[in-house]
Amino acid sequence: MTLDPGTALARTRALIDDLRAAPAETAWVEFKENNADAVLIGKLISALSNAARLADQHCAYLVWGVRDGDHAAVGTTFEPATKKENNQPLDIWLATRLKPSVNFTFEPVDYEGVRLILLTIDAASVAPVEFDRTAYLRIGPATPRLSDHPDRMRALWGKLQPYAWETGQAAQFLTADDVLSRLDYPEYFELTAQPLPDNKQGILDKLQADQLIQMDVGRHWTITNLGAILFAKRLGDFGASVARKAVRFTAYDGPGRADTVTHRQDGQRGYANGFQGLVDYIDGLLPRNEHIGSAFREERPLYPAIALRELIANALIHQDMTITGAGPMIELFSDRMEITNPGEPLVAPERFLDSPPRSRNEALASLMRRMRLCEEQGTGIDKVISAVELHQLPPPDFRMEGEAVRVVFFAPRRFAEMTPEERLRACVQHAALKHESGQKMTNASLRERLGIDSHNASQASTIIRQALDNRLIRPADPEHPRAGYVPSWV
Repeated sequence: MTLDPGTALARTRALIDDLRAAPAETAWVEFKENNADAVLIGKLISALSNAARLADQHCAYLVWGVRDGDHAAVGTTFEPATKKENNQPLDIWLATRLKPSVNFTFEPVDYEGVRLILLTIDAASVAPVEFDRTAYLRIGPATPRLSDHPDRMRALWGKLQPYAWETGQAAQFLTADDVLSRLDYPEYFELTAQPLPDNKQGILDKLQADQLIQMDVGRHWTITNLGAILFAKRLGDFGASVARKAVRFTAYDGPGRADTVTHRQDGQRGYANGFQGLVDYIDGLLPRNEHIGSAFREERPLYPAIALRELIANALIHQDMTITGAGPMIELFSDRMEITNPGEPLVAPERFLDSPPRSRNEALASLMRRMRLCEEQGTGIDKVISAVELHQLPPPDFRMEGEAVRVVFFAPRRFAEMTPEERLRACVQHAALKHESGQKMTNASLRERLGIDSHNASQASTIIRQALDNRLIRPADPEHPRAGYVPSWV
């Protein structure tokens, strides 16, 4: 996310206005006039970065040219661009002594007729920031060692966490009208089952409460990555880190990518306000199977709707947002559908059904579940497998593809047309599903799952024997073979 130069300068001046207007220096803001001591600056970067994290701030600030006490803008002679320490440029000298690495930038600012220097420092993210192997903290006017304050050290470690993409800034320094023009706020209120406030401030307060927007400087607003990716009217209105997360859909007229593309669509809207439209679009392209009930003929979609919906939602929720230039991809072939999301899984694919759910994007996942765009935590894959079994489809294949997770969702095929690998996978998934529901897989239940007639029970026995030989399942009670079977990991 990059502001144009004019807007960037306006934001910087508004930021300095806000910092100066504070009644006293906070732990994450410091003012200097001309003090250019490199060691002092290094200690202050450590202290301010750690203090910002403790105060739940994205950044800390050090401003040269503002007088301590009355915060008058008096200008400075400090020149960070030309200052050297031990024959090294100041910024390089500082960077080599700060661990772990922390982003900081010096910016000269023409402000009310005087020259200021603004140093912006990212808050500590994965560990306390140290300068020359010592972590510091800002307490009032003092910069003590963090280790001398164990209570604050414990509090800081409690707030440190890996970078959460959702909290990043998708668009800065926006007016209230800008925010409401970029986000589909009516859809937010409808999906979260909240009444639409009758005034602008009420709308903004609700969006802020769900971390879709944040206060910026100068009474402006920031749209977070979470707000943009869920409710953007146009993802292209935001930077590449958001826009390239759009869902890409491609349909082919055959079983391979070399076949003719019949439909292609790149998502333009946010995941939440565009979700139902995406599902409906794909559903409209799917062939139908004719089903004859007790009195009527009806057409049923090739793939169970609940399974399709949940697999798409999972791809959105569980992707690694930090992988640049990649987003979820859905491909429809004549014999299958493939849904791919970037990022290695946090749980092994073969354990998706039973493992406690984990997500890199907790705020995104929580809000999508609250809006009922996917199943409750931990039940989604169960419902996918249940729907697949109910329709006697080949078992879906959850697998790694490089640095991505791919789910292959197969069109209907009879048991006789399934490969030996698919029959084994169906057996293992069936055993896991039975175990999750407190039951055991049996020869009879596997026959029902695969559509095998009772007089062909030996076919199910062969699959069970192969699964046992490959240690994919085991007897639930070795002393009583008829007790059924459970997954090997039970």
